[in-house]
Amino acid sequence: MDPLFEILLDLETAGVGATSKTLYRQLEAAILDGRLVAGAQLPPTRGARAIFRVSRNTVLDVYDQLLHQGLVVARRGAGTFVAERGAALQPREKKTPAGAPDPRLNPVWLSPGVQHAMGFWRDPPSASGAPADAGLVDFRPALVDTRLFPHEVFRRISARQLRGLERKPAVLKSAQGNQGNYRLREAIVGHIGRTRAVVSGPDSVLVTSGAQQAFDLLARTLVIPNHTVVAIEDPGYPPLRAAFAAAGARLVPVGVDEEGLRVDDIAADATVICVTPSHQFPLGAAMSMRRRAALLTWARQRGAVIIEDDYDGEFRYGGSPMAALRSADAADTVFYVGTFSKCMLPALRLGFIVAPDWAMPTLTAAKNCLDWHCSTPLQLAVAGFIVEGHLAHHVRKLREVYKKRRRLLLDLLREDFAAWFDPIPSFYGMHVAVHARVPLDLERVTQALLADHVKLHTLDRYYCGSPARAGLVFGYGAVDLPEIRRGMALLRRALLKLA
Repeated sequence: MDPLFEILLDLETAGVGATSKTLYRQLEAAILDGRLVAGAQLPPTRGARAIFRVSRNTVLDVYDQLLHQGLVVARRGAGTFVAERGAALQPREKKTPAGAPDPRLNPVWLSPGVQHAMGFWRDPPSASGAPADAGLVDFRPALVDTRLFPHEVFRRISARQLRGLERKPAVLKSAQGNQGNYRLREAIVGHIGRTRAVVSGPDSVLVTSGAQQAFDLLARTLVIPNHTVVAIEDPGYPPLRAAFAAAGARLVPVGVDEEGLRVDDIAADATVICVTPSHQFPLGAAMSMRRRAALLTWARQRGAVIIEDDYDGEFRYGGSPMAALRSADAADTVFYVGTFSKCMLPALRLGFIVAPDWAMPTLTAAKNCLDWHCSTPLQLAVAGFIVEGHLAHHVRKLREVYKKRRRLLLDLLREDFAAWFDPIPSFYGMHVAVHARVPLDLERVTQALLADHVKLHTLDRYYCGSPARAGLVFGYGAVDLPEIRRGMALLRRALLKLA
């Protein structure tokens, strides 16, 4: 299939006999300045007259010159392609002096807090500089083992939905005002009603591009810049903090203990409170019923709203089921944020907000301003996956897999690491957090582990300021049993070296 080639070349000014030289210089310039990137296919010589308005022999001569200069490569039966180029031939940009941010940028995104939060997943390079390989043991939380997902089932459902779209007549329908596909919103309502006891209807659901867009939309609609005070858990999820900081909120950290968010410590002027009540991120504690009642009372008395992040509430391993904070009685106060990234695939980029009726028109307008709506074929496929029972089956399967990983991790912590760590009790989620029992330089430990291809987070990176206690966070979503054993053995070796 011939490539599109719409780079403007000026051959009209070439004098008699100079066409070949002019075409060569202009193609050379397009390659060197980056308009024609490495791997780009040049037009076939048989179409030379239509594209370049010159003879095929002239183009053959020009391509030979480019080939001789090493700027293109010829692949037999395929065509002529721009060659890979060294750094010396890459297009140049004017660089801003080191340490001097460009004044044209919004300074919010250059602030240390936002940069730290959005760099949450980035790890420093290992001391040895060793590259990552297939032997990576990734204990970072909130990661998903994509090998466990029923890809073939989802492909079949997706193909069926696309065939349905093919048969539909063409219509002119604006996406403005779209909260998301109705079938998906119905499916979400059924799923969270059965699994999380969230009472709502399809009209209370807004489909988003993942939980992060949900946080961004809530920040855009609830925050008045330089005025709104937002209470956040400390430690907590840094990318959530970034969304509210970028919207101009004043963030006020609130401590967390074994009962969850310390309600009595919330700033009196806070009007938005962000919590992870079912499985606090990252410590893992579940908010007690006493604290839940106190938080709802606090919010109602002051006219505040609560944002409930229920990112992995489907995964319970013991105790009685705990309902989400957003009950029928709290529907006017609580915004419930859910995602399919943990129970299905992160690559889907689908999440949702269950919102009070009074906020839905504004949230929908903000969503439409960003991207109008999420992919309709993808929404239909996820709806089919839920309605046909595949999501429930997959969650049950994940629970069994995660339960085994969790049990092994806790057994190893108790048997081999009791002198160093105390696991924090929890019954939900995809990770286990531990507090250090003795003073340890855990940043040094995790840095050393990078050289062994082990990624592990310290609790420090989840705090807004100085950490209250040192500790580690072990995610088991993306590590199987042999990887857990190997990673924990390497951790023990690193700790013994410090002793």
